[in-house]
Amino acid sequence: MDIKKFFELDQLGTTVRTEFVAGLTTFLSMAYILFVNPPMLAAAGMDEGAVYTATALSAVIGTLVMGLYAKYPVALAPGMGLNAFFAYTVVLGYGIEWQTALSGVLVSGVIFTLLTLSGVREKIINTIPATLKLAVGAGIGLFIAFIGFQNSGIIVADPATMVALGDFTYGPTALAIFGLVVTVVLIALKISGGVFYGMVITAIVGIIFGEISLPTSIFAAVPSLEPTFGAAITSFPNIFTIQMLGVILTFLFVDFFDTAGTLVAVAEKAGLMKNNKLPRAGKALFADATATVAGALLGTSTTTSYVESATGVGVGGRSGLTSVFTALFFGLALFFSPLLSVVTSSVTAPALIIVGVMMASTLKEIEWNEFEIAVPAFLTIIIMPLAYSIATGIAVGFTFYPITMAARGKAKEIHPLMWALSVIFVLFLIFLAE
Repeated sequence: MDIKKFFELDQLGTTVRTEFVAGLTTFLSMAYILFVNPPMLAAAGMDEGAVYTATALSAVIGTLVMGLYAKYPVALAPGMGLNAFFAYTVVLGYGIEWQTALSGVLVSGVIFTLLTLSGVREKIINTIPATLKLAVGAGIGLFIAFIGFQNSGIIVADPATMVALGDFTYGPTALAIFGLVVTVVLIALKISGGVFYGMVITAIVGIIFGEISLPTSIFAAVPSLEPTFGAAITSFPNIFTIQMLGVILTFLFVDFFDTAGTLVAVAEKAGLMKNNKLPRAGKALFADATATVAGALLGTSTTTSYVESATGVGVGGRSGLTSVFTALFFGLALFFSPLLSVVTSSVTAPALIIVGVMMASTLKEIEWNEFEIAVPAFLTIIIMPLAYSIATGIAVGFTFYPITMAARGKAKEIHPLMWALSVIFVLFLIFLAE
């Protein structure tokens, strides 16, 4: 197979080397999920080793489908936020067994697949106005930058002001700041792959100064999937309750709009949007739905597209080959997990912050002088980091869009699907409040 021809590398202005660096950069930016997801789901009673393997394998499957079938530089893995909802709300809060919760994830994935095959999901995404898509991209940029600031301790919680600057003399925080400075300098010098090389330099300096420990070993046995594999099927009869209906709807709401926002933002950043539409959107959404089904069967919470994919795009990733390389690294992670201990939040934070800066560039294209556009765009952007949720930002901003447009006498310009979406978003916010 001619790789360059299959992935259209020449047409997209990229190379195999660039795609490799992009795939590795994306992997390093989201590798934290391999270490965050298992203990979180273990709190719900699941086997930590099995969840580790399920996390890696679901990422491999979903990302390969995205790369080979949809041909987008977007990686997938169990989503942050949804895993917390799964463990702390559904299992520990509602008292639902984790096996039944997995069944709920499976059902949501099947529903997503049906909606995707029918073309409904693609039509909804392509109906979203261009300005709101720009707002989603900028909002996600602020959101992931905030994650970087928070994870590194540059921004911390404060009882009086909600947030405040952290202690810059604290080792991991100082290392993250160093990494941020190095990355900024590399990019300012227009060094290709500056984000990736910034992460490498930060990790090396962290090891030298003792802020990052050297791995104790290179290889590790792959944990067995037996404790979780297939549990979603055996517990399927238990989902037929009103409470589980609410759980499934929440999985649907959050994953649907998180995925839509992520795909649009990453594609916009990569210059892959055409006439305000996402080419091959149906295939990209199918990859996401497939990953959710596979993840549930293996034994993990909802698998979704990752905003960290923008880090790979930031170093030049433009094709599905980026995703293929990312998937291969997740596969290798099954055998070399001890080596990932050097990829700490101090190492990934600078990349997230810089990509946030890059994604915020779409702010200049929003029609701020048009009040009916400015209000929903601003709310979409600001709510994401404040509510710590991409889906909530989209819900609030998109709910206001038909309201402001109608108030300006432009009701006829609103697509019927946008009216329907506004109702769905209101329902989403109600479910979220509960």
